[in-house]
Amino acid sequence: MSNAAVATGGNASVRFRLAGMMFLEYFVWGAWAVEMGGYMSSVLHFSGSQIGWVYSSTAIAAMVSPLLMGYVADRLMATEKLLAILHLVGAVLLAAAAFSGKLAASLGSGGEQFPVLLAVMIAYSLVYMPTLALTNSISFSNMVDPEKEFPLVRVFGTLGWIAAGLVVGLVLKLEPGSWTHGMLTAVFPPDHAFFSNNNFLVLAAVASAVLGLYCLALPHTPPKPAEVHQSTDRRQSVLSLLADRSFLVFVLCSFSICIPLAFYYNMANIFLSEVDAPHPTALQTIGQASEVIFMALMPVFIKALGVRRMLALGMLAWVLRYACFASLGFPLIVLALLLHGICYDFFFVASQIYVDSKADLSQRASAQSFIAFVTLGVGMFVGAQAAGWVHDHYPPAVRVEGGGRAVGMLSDPAELPLPEWDPVAKTGIARHLNLAPGQSITLADVTRDYIEQPGGPTYSAAALRKAMEQIDTNHDGRISREEWRTAQRHDWFWIWIWPAAWAAVTLLIFLIGFRDSPKTLAASH
Repeated sequence: MSNAAVATGGNASVRFRLAGMMFLEYFVWGAWAVEMGGYMSSVLHFSGSQIGWVYSSTAIAAMVSPLLMGYVADRLMATEKLLAILHLVGAVLLAAAAFSGKLAASLGSGGEQFPVLLAVMIAYSLVYMPTLALTNSISFSNMVDPEKEFPLVRVFGTLGWIAAGLVVGLVLKLEPGSWTHGMLTAVFPPDHAFFSNNNFLVLAAVASAVLGLYCLALPHTPPKPAEVHQSTDRRQSVLSLLADRSFLVFVLCSFSICIPLAFYYNMANIFLSEVDAPHPTALQTIGQASEVIFMALMPVFIKALGVRRMLALGMLAWVLRYACFASLGFPLIVLALLLHGICYDFFFVASQIYVDSKADLSQRASAQSFIAFVTLGVGMFVGAQAAGWVHDHYPPAVRVEGGGRAVGMLSDPAELPLPEWDPVAKTGIARHLNLAPGQSITLADVTRDYIEQPGGPTYSAAALRKAMEQIDTNHDGRISREEWRTAQRHDWFWIWIWPAAWAAVTLLIFLIGFRDSPKTLAASH
């Protein structure tokens, strides 16, 4: 442990600043990552594979940049300054993502938004993903007893994610008829930026700029002295840790468990929206609320269970979570969200502490970056691609042939999901057909083609009537909103069974191969 860490580790103001850093770090990520899937699915009508590629941007970045940035922080630049630069650049790129549609049009690409959004998100992820490892590193460098102190600082990251979810899900999710919509329409015109579908990205951009400036107030954490690196022989390199069989099994299982993890981050918001869960983005903060509780109890669990049992329980929780999702029952869905505290804390936070205990002083930033490469990089990339493929492999029971967008996003006819049916009949197909809340649709009601939104896909009246004949399974000539919504859903049972099975196999491999002593963490501090 460095003298600087000993000198500052007990300083309450240092811990306070680190807690603020964690809050903003995960507020930025939570502001866009949860809502992004639903936005791409319901507003942009991206396929599962396209959604998987956009979410893969963070994984691509985690494979490319954390190792380099870990080296820079270990040897070339003070960590707090590096964090400030990365987050300020990130703010500009998030703003570009928010207006990627206009950017696509200005580039003369025929309005094709997917490649533009993907390129911007890859660029953003290249500067954001290294900060996850660097915030861990700067925290460990300024703590006397990371095993006890880190969970209490890291929990503020979870609070930041919760705050972002509540703001996006309850304040920015301006559904017609909601209290926020009514409050803001009294102050702003309906076409104000508050009411745009991309407002969550604007929020993330502003938060990233604030965090960039805030990082300049973090404890000064300079590169390690040259003699520290010179004293580290080849056997002390990060990759040399893989010679330990248990550490190798830990790394392989960390990679493997991130494949089912990607299903949750990519698809949970879409899933909750399709099963009509209330306020999906805000509802997902239930998981972070449980994370806060388990994070606060981490020192107790580490002492009582040891690293092997904690990691195993974390993987088991992923199996149970996806089994609950597959049930499609709302009470079990809520239970699945509550399991997030065990899913995340027992595996990923314990993993970060475990890696810190295995690495020596000169390796810590690089070791944390290496695990970020394996998990948030390779694992999440494979998982995002798998999630997109599985999502597309189990499509909704009914699809509609849609025409081209006004801005050219769909130049040829494509199989599209049914249009959105707003329950209060203020937007979507309900408004188009002048339906009252609770009213059913008949074939005779559909006489005109429907454009979902300006620049959106066009549904011909003939294609809609053909789809309605498939939905009307009881042949009574009337289609309720419940029947319509059921026909819109993907086959979520099978979508969730795949990651549940993968997590179960990963758990089995871990139990067989990992043999580190349960006292590893306690003995290392």
